[in-house]
Formats: sequence, C-alpha cells, structure tokens
Amino acid sequence: MKKIVLISLSAVTTMLLTTGCSTHQVEVEDTAAHHTEHKAHWGYEGKYSPAHWGEMKEEFAMCSKGKMQTPINIVPTQDIDVKALDFEYNTNATNVVNNGHTVQVNVASGSKVIIDGKAYELKQFHFHTPSENNINGNEYPLEAHFVHATKDGDLAVVAVMFKEGKENPILAKIWSKFPLEQNKPVSIDLSTLDIQEIMPSNKEYYKFMGSLTTPPCSENVKWNVFKTTMTISKEQVKQFFNIFGHTNNRGLQDINGRAIFE
Repeated sequence: MKKIVLISLSAVTTMLLTTGCSTHQVEVEDTAAHHTEHKAHWGYEGKYSPAHWGEMKEEFAMCSKGKMQTPINIVPTQDIDVKALDFEYNTNATNVVNNGHTVQVNVASGSKVIIDGKAYELKQFHFHTPSENNINGNEYPLEAHFVHATKDGDLAVVAVMFKEGKENPILAKIWSKFPLEQNKPVSIDLSTLDIQEIMPSNKEYYKFMGSLTTPPCSENVKWNVFKTTMTISKEQVKQFFNIFGHTNNRGLQDINGRAIFE
C-alpha cells in the first residue's frame, strides 16, 4: 500500500507540473486522447472507462478491489465536533494544463492546509463534470478537487461543489485559457486570493476516508468536502465539457460501512 501511495504522489506532482488528481486526481496523468489510445491506458469512455480500470494493469487493481473507494454519495453517519480546516494558502498558480483527463491548475509550492495537526501542501486543483461525489443523493454540474500531499506521501483532497447559477469570475479566468492543447501548460495569472475565492467562505465540511478517483485508485486519502456550494453558469459548464467532448467523472462507489463525519 505504501508503494502505491508513493506512486500516486509522484503522479500528482507530475500532473501538477504536467497534469491532475486525479486526483487526481492525484492520478497517473500521462496523457489522454479521449478518442484515441494513450499512454495512461485509462479514460472515461469505452474500453478505457472506469468499469475497466482495475483490469488494465496490476497497478490499477485497487480500482476494482478496494474497499474505501471514492467517489461516494455523502450521507453523514456521525455528527461530531469536526475540527476546522486551517488553510495557509499564500502562493499563486503557475500554469493551467489540459492533461487529457481534466483541466488542472498547478500551484507554486508553499501553500498548505493543516488537517488534524498535520501539514498537507497544495499541489494542484482540477475539475470534474458532473460532480464525482454526490451529497445526500444530489449531483452537481461541476466539482473541484484541491489535491494536497505531505512530505511522506500522505494525501488529502478538499472538494468544492458548484451549482448552476451566476457566472463564476474566478473560473472565468481559468476558462479564458480554453481551448488548451493537450499536455501544453499555459501560464495563468491567478493569485492566492483568487484561489481562495474558489472555495466558499463557510468552511463547514464532510470528512471521510477514501481513495484517488482515478488510477491507481490508491486508498487512505483524507477527503474533505465543503457543504456550501459555489456557482457556475450553464455556459461555463458547457465550455468545460467541450474541452473533452464527454464527461470526466467516475461513478459512485460502495461505502462499505465507512464513517462519514460532519
């Protein structure tokens, strides 16, 4: 497991400097032509779709065998005194890139969030349409994942949901770089304040243990999903969708008795 996590962190860094989370993601974001074969050998359509990730290579086995997979339908199971997330974001974005799976914004080193007394450095953030996680059965047009990692490879994702409404001015700055040529980072003028404003001012959140939502689907990732949504216009959702011509979200996974705190 430790080996898989280390691979994921490397993938995240690569995605950050070349791609996304997938995590993702924190994911192994090599490349990804949505209609043609690509190095990463995974995608969101046909034989490369999430249903087949676990069969593609040994390193992706957790995608089908894992018991703490993300995304999930978030329905709180325990109401506790959840500690506030302590954000110490103080660096700007460096560039934005279409990594073949998502649009990823890479951030200069130095920003972090403190979770349960441990510092996780912000590596990048990226987007999925529609949302990957659901909240009480509700799906959203867009979900942003802020991917963080500790020096020893532990991962944490902070997620923001977007509902349809007014145009989002910060997303507009990112979207202004569209269309993006795959794997060609483009400089972007996005300040620390801009990055912070992608998140809601009300920082109440749900927390649970999960995984990367893209291969290798490594587990033991700390998930923190804000309860308050931000807005995105219908046109902005369409513009993002048109980058790939298809959705880029993984389907909901079994909770398997996990605790979901609020």
